[in-house]
Amino acid sequence: MGGKDLLPQVAASIAAYPPCSISEAAGGFAREVVAAAGPQSPARAKALLFAASRLGAFGESVGLELCAEALLCEAVIERFIARGSQGLSPASVRTLRTNLRALARALEAHPCPQPAALPRERVKAPYSAGEIDGYLRLAACQSTQGRAMRAAALICLGAGAGIVAGELRGVRGVDVIEAHGGLIVRVAGRRARIVPVLARFHEPLIAAACLAGERLICGGRDPGRRNVTDALTAALSADSSLPRLQAGRLRSTWLSEAARLIGLQGFMAAAGVLCSQRLGDIAARLPQISETQMVALLGGSS
Repeated sequence: MGGKDLLPQVAASIAAYPPCSISEAAGGFAREVVAAAGPQSPARAKALLFAASRLGAFGESVGLELCAEALLCEAVIERFIARGSQGLSPASVRTLRTNLRALARALEAHPCPQPAALPRERVKAPYSAGEIDGYLRLAACQSTQGRAMRAAALICLGAGAGIVAGELRGVRGVDVIEAHGGLIVRVAGRRARIVPVLARFHEPLIAAACLAGERLICGGRDPGRRNVTDALTAALSADSSLPRLQAGRLRSTWLSEAARLIGLQGFMAAAGVLCSQRLGDIAARLPQISETQMVALLGGSS
């Protein structure tokens, strides 16, 4: 196995690696494969040596040959992670697997090309309070009262309750309910839920809901129509001094305001939490919040 050119301090770190709790054979395997991988720093070399030596000790225990071809393959690495990493924390196990996979890639004679990075969808920028006021003024200037109410409902449900797309098309006037000292919207469909409406949107949304009654609040007769809000969106994008109206940005406006009200930024900063998956794990262990508590937190008016 041909080795790569190593910096002197890296080569010295690999040569001095002592297999304290493993056999000399497993230590020799670790030194050989790490030297061949060509790490660029002593710290990286030590991390790879630890992973490779643990894998070597596991291979020895199950009777596998101590060579890269036998041990540094996906099946053996996964078997080692499942059976040979007891006593290590979940974070250490993930690091072990990452390092062993990196070693395997580095030693491939004809490595597969790395997958192209795909763009990650980011949350759209929220609208400012002034822009929302501008859209509500445009809504009030529509040619008929019904059209004005439907346009206002589109703004209020999006920026005031975070409801977008297919959910918007299915909301009826009777789904907007005054309760618990505030205003809530019943959302049907795959993510059925109750959503408190932010206080500044209560008055125009109540007016639109009263006019709609049993009918769809944003207009149309069939909630399955995908273009039911297109005409309203176009009308609310007519002012060149305002950005184009987008349902995603309306939802981001609600998300940003709701996050501010619950102090999300302060909590994440204090906890050092950067990953939304961890927030989901935390929320899953918390007791359910009542409608009254939710309205008081996000949309209460009293």
